[in-house]
Amino acid sequence: MRKLIYGMNLTVDGYVSAPGDDIGWGESSDELFQWWLDQERAIGLFLYGRRLWENMSGYWPTGDQQPGATPAQIEFARNWRDTPKVVFSSTIDKVDWNARLFTGDAVAEIARLRAEDGGPMRVGGATLARAAMRAGLIDEYEIVTHPVLVGAGTPFFGALDGWSKLDLVETRTFPGGVTLSRYETRR
Repeated sequence: MRKLIYGMNLTVDGYVSAPGDDIGWGESSDELFQWWLDQERAIGLFLYGRRLWENMSGYWPTGDQQPGATPAQIEFARNWRDTPKVVFSSTIDKVDWNARLFTGDAVAEIARLRAEDGGPMRVGGATLARAAMRAGLIDEYEIVTHPVLVGAGTPFFGALDGWSKLDLVETRTFPGGVTLSRYETRR
């Protein structure tokens, strides 16, 4: 069985983006970017919702060719291109960059993929991840909290049908007051 990980940068008040999908509040230090790169290298399959897919595929296919790209950004772009991806959407009809499109029941497909053998999967996109969370499919949470309040936007967490107990497995502080809390779901 594969591990399903949900991790994103978020605000102290729990949002992954401010209104208008604004993520300008979440600037990463070199140390934090390197941490994210190290996590991404371990992923065997990315699962994206449409909005995050559009954001990622709008930059990372050529992120290694951008002026001033750091070695970590170059490696992140190459890793992103090389890692298989599934994009969950009913509104787009084509994906590329080592991705396949899935238009059916997202939760059922995530459960099917999770039951397979293979490396860890990362679910990205708050709406898709919240559906997987509500279905009890998330095995690990990587909560990278930036010291900012935005008051509204896209929440990291959503409604649950019941409690989900977690075990804290790692904490870390990054420059700029950014903190990591990594939890595993208690099964």
